[in-house]
Amino acid sequence: MAANTHPPEHHTSTGLNHRKLLMWTFLGSECLFFGTLIANHMINRNKAAFIHDLPPSCILDIPITSVSTFVLLMSSVAMVLGVAAAERADVKQMRIWILATAVLGIIFLLFQVYEFQAFVNEGLTIGTNLFGSTFFILTGFHGAHVTLGVIWLLSLLVTSYKRNDLLVGNPLNVDIAGLYWHFVDIVWIVIFTVVYLVGAIGLTCTEVGL
Repeated sequence: MAANTHPPEHHTSTGLNHRKLLMWTFLGSECLFFGTLIANHMINRNKAAFIHDLPPSCILDIPITSVSTFVLLMSSVAMVLGVAAAERADVKQMRIWILATAVLGIIFLLFQVYEFQAFVNEGLTIGTNLFGSTFFILTGFHGAHVTLGVIWLLSLLVTSYKRNDLLVGNPLNVDIAGLYWHFVDIVWIVIFTVVYLVGAIGLTCTEVGL
């Protein structure tokens, strides 16, 4: 009965709810945005001066970043479970999984702060060279998107206590947040693959230093 108290959802000619279509449109523009940043980094990554007689890419800590990537992937799993709980109108489970997603997102951000600090200690900053500029801008913007997602999820969590009717029987609010979060995760997978893994193929940093 509670679900029937909500106004009918408005759908577009595509069959999607207008808010969901707007989110897809926004995410499409974000794909272009991050695609430009990634391409810019890949073009300029080899045009940078050496740091401590090593290419800047040798400073990247792939094991640490692999752990943070796993954390972010697990947050997507938690988000899927949160959306499923919202569709079942299971408030308790929805709150648990939304909180878990936000906490995992915060852990990922802490990994990023640690990584940035380690790079600065190694002498790589946003103003050091083209590698540093493009790398920090790319990963920094992604970190900003994760931060926005965490704030969004925590807002949903608070809303579930103050205005439970906005989520129970109306899972679209959680579903749209889930779309954004999954997009942020997918973008990071691309960044991790292209910037960290592909960039390190065939490069033995110890030998280069010698």
